[in-house]
Formats: sequence, C-alpha cells, structure tokens
Amino acid sequence: MINKFTKIIFVLVTIVTLALLIPAIALATPTQIEGINSIIIAQAATSSLELDLTPQERQQLQAVHQRRNKEIKAILDSSQRAKLAQHLRHGNNLNQALEKLNLRSEQKDFVKAIMQLTNLKIKAILSRHSLILGNK
Repeated sequence: MINKFTKIIFVLVTIVTLALLIPAIALATPTQIEGINSIIIAQAATSSLELDLTPQERQQLQAVHQRRNKEIKAILDSSQRAKLAQHLRHGNNLNQALEKLNLRSEQKDFVKAIMQLTNLKIKAILSRHSLILGNK
C-alpha cells in the first residue's frame, strides 16, 4: 500500500512539475463543466475575482480547479459523488463537504495529496502574478 501511495504521489508531483514548467499543458485539455465541477468552480471564482488577475491567469486557475475536481471525483464512488454534490449545493465549501463523506483512510490520503498539489499550483500562478505586478 505504501509503495502504491508513493507511486501515486510521484505521478501527481510529476504532473504538477509539468504544469508549472509548461503552462500550456494545463490549458490544453478542454473539460466539461457539469454538476460537482460547476459548483466547486463557482465557489473558487469568487475568490479569484477579488484579485486583479489577467484572463490567462484566471483560465489557469480554472484549469487547476477543474483538474482537482476531476481527480477527486475519480477516487470517490458514485454514492460519495452524489453526497458531495448535495453538500456543496447546501453551501458547504469543498473541505467541509469532503469531511462529511466519511472517506476511507486511503481516500483521505489521496484527497490530501490532491489538495496539496492543487495549492502548490495555485501558489505558483499567484506568485508569477505578483512578480509581474512587481515589475510594473
């Protein structure tokens, strides 16, 4: 199990590295916005509106959030996905909704890794944004 977890972490770290080094990769795949994804994106959009982000930066953040949603959705069973959507519709943020799902230990580890990698990607986008602002 640890070996499997290590492999998954390695794959996720590789994905993050590629996404940071080649920003076009994060934007290259079109995604369908539906159900859970649209709810989560709507929650995330309000926080990015407060910043003075370029359209490209907003698109990069949206791609990061969509990727996170897709990865989380992949580790949940259909019942958990339905409950997650219900919790999000009732006003819970993503972390609160995930806490209410009673995930198995392995699922919790995967979600934690996904969230950490997502946060790293977001920090990279925002740090590039602040560097650009600093040079103006």
